[in-house]
Amino acid sequence: MKIQILVDSACDLTERHYEQYDIRMLPLTVHLNEKDYLDGIDITPKEVYDAMRDGASTKTSQVSPQTFKDTFTEYVEKDQPFVYLAFSSELSGTYQTAKMIEQEVKEQHPHAQFEVINTKCASIGYGLVVLRAAKLAQEGASIDEIVDIATYHANHMEHIFTVDDLEYLYRGGRVSRTAAFVGSLLRIKPLLHVDEGKLVPIEKIRGSKRVLGRMLEVMEERGTDFKNQTIGISHGDDLESAEKLAEMIKEKFGADDILIEMVGAVIGAHSGPGTIALFFLNKPYK
Repeated sequence: MKIQILVDSACDLTERHYEQYDIRMLPLTVHLNEKDYLDGIDITPKEVYDAMRDGASTKTSQVSPQTFKDTFTEYVEKDQPFVYLAFSSELSGTYQTAKMIEQEVKEQHPHAQFEVINTKCASIGYGLVVLRAAKLAQEGASIDEIVDIATYHANHMEHIFTVDDLEYLYRGGRVSRTAAFVGSLLRIKPLLHVDEGKLVPIEKIRGSKRVLGRMLEVMEERGTDFKNQTIGISHGDDLESAEKLAEMIKEKFGADDILIEMVGAVIGAHSGPGTIALFFLNKPYK
């Protein structure tokens, strides 16, 4: 029996991907203007970015325990094996909740066949791991094979990104008020990455024009074999910059398999409009 792949909306894939690869998506929640919206279902990233530009404050919350309980039980009762690939545990409590429900469901159904994996990834970096797992599932891979290869991809997925306004990271507790104020005043663009699931600053760059070039330099320093992997780019409602970065990558590295998507509503609620993120494997799976 084909393994079912479950994910949450922080992977920033689209309905097209979910349908093509038979992926079940569980949405996180965006709280905007005193209303709750299911990410990827009730609200679009564009709506969130427009609201943020107008000064609206946003919050997010994880997938609920009841949603996990209902979904996991649904598949277990049908004897349908599955793998749930989760948003980084350092950025959301979603994974921890899923693990709690996993234990509960397996106690009630000792023969249940499913695994819950912490990808330690976010946005399209997480999405690329999901797509690899979903393709394996369609090819008839076992749970162990999917877990092994997806874990490898997750462990070797680089996240290099910048934001347009440090204020949004400050609101999310990622930088101090002083850093956000000084950065905005001096037009400093932070370059960050994800290390063991956590957001970690790499350096500060004066002026937005230098940022994309520096992202390519970091890509060259950390990665390899770009022609034989899918490169991911996600953006906070700034398709022009995303496409420019893609062209730079094609010209410099000869890579032509590049997936561009918008940063989803949940992650975008913390990173803000103008975010540009780059994802690639630093050691492709052989």
